[in-house]
Parts: sequence; C-alpha cells; structure tokens
Amino acid sequence: MSMTRKRRPGSRGFGKLLHGLRQATLLFLAVTVLITLLLRFIPPPATPLMGWRAVEAAWQKKPVKWKKTWRPLEQMSPSLARAVVASEDQRFFSHHGFDLEAIQNAFRANQAGRRKLGASTISQQTAKNLFLWPDRTWLRKGLEVYFTLLLELLWSKKRILEVYLNVVEMGDGVYGMPAAAEKYFGKPAKRLQAEEAALLAACLPAPRRWKPTHLTPYLAGRQRWILRQMQQIGPLPL
Repeated sequence: MSMTRKRRPGSRGFGKLLHGLRQATLLFLAVTVLITLLLRFIPPPATPLMGWRAVEAAWQKKPVKWKKTWRPLEQMSPSLARAVVASEDQRFFSHHGFDLEAIQNAFRANQAGRRKLGASTISQQTAKNLFLWPDRTWLRKGLEVYFTLLLELLWSKKRILEVYLNVVEMGDGVYGMPAAAEKYFGKPAKRLQAEEAALLAACLPAPRRWKPTHLTPYLAGRQRWILRQMQQIGPLPL
C-alpha cells in the first residue's frame, strides 16, 4: 500500500508566495516593456517628477507651476543637443547606458575624499526622469539600472537624447529645454545660439538653484568650458 505524504501548511503557503512573486515579476516586466515601447513613438505626457513637484507645491500651499513644450529633435538647435552631450556625457554614443570609466573615476575621487563626483549618463538620467521618483534609495537605483537597460535595448540613442531634452527639469515648474528656451530667452529652441545652449546646459547639475537669467561667475566659467568642449566633439552622429 502506497502512502502519500501530506504537505505541511507552511510549505503550501511558501509555494503560493513564490507563485505570486513570479506572477508579479512577469506582470511588471510586461507592463514596463510595453510602456517603454510606446514611449519610443509618442511624447510622454508627464513624468513622476512633474507630479511629485506639483504635489510638493500644493502641500506647501504654493502655486503649482508646470511649463512643458514638446519639440522633436529636428525642431531644436543642433547646438542644444551638442551642449548637453558635451556637458553631461561625452561618451554617450559609445557606451551602452553606463560609462564604466566615469564610474571608476568617480569612485576613486570619492574614496580619496575629494569633491563628490557623479557618473550618471544621459541614458540613466532619462530613465530616472521618465520613470522614477527623486530619491537615493537602493530600490530606486536598482530600478534606474533596469530602465536604463530597457531604454538602451528598445530605443535609439537619438530617441533617448530627444526625450531627455524634453523632460529634464530646468527650473521651478519648467520641464524640458524647449520650455526653458521660451522662458529664459523668449525664443523657440530652434533659434538658440551656441552660447545660450551652453548656458542652459551649464545649469543642469542644479537647475532649481542656477538660472540662465542670474549669471554667476561659476555659471559663466562652466558655460565657457562647455563651449570649448562643444568645439572639440564636433557635430553629433544623429
């Protein structure tokens, strides 16, 4: 006579938990891949950061500001894309989402106790701006890695750069370089001169603190450095 071994209640519960986690993971992968594919072709209507800032302003009983103007890359000055690449990620077209050399340099500098350096690429910043919230937890960093890989796999470099230029925060309630061009220079992004593009790019590390309309010695020096870098890298392979 054969005897069947009864499963303990704890093992059944653990099996259900594993099944639920597996189903949730597959659903997450399917949804995020689908959204990423859609955003390859359509302009993102908003980003989590935009919503975060709006809620933050409402909570502090301040006016909710939201200035955003979508423009294709062809309707922006070539100097604008070149200035951002020169300033933020000069190896953008040669890496696959992560600049290993910049990461190593930043690690060595930070270990030596010098000024803290970052090594975030344009692809990483696009993933962060487009999908995630402003935080520095390990969870958010892990999701940033995942979405960066998705963008590099499913989008072209041109699309990554185009979306980044259109969604990056450029001041209090100002999102994207086209909106920044209109607000700070009173002109469309297509008509920006190299000096103006470099000044916008110079504000990117801290766009809520630095503004093109308040030129400081630091910003002016950074603008000059970006202009020199723009000359060195030449036209972008778009």
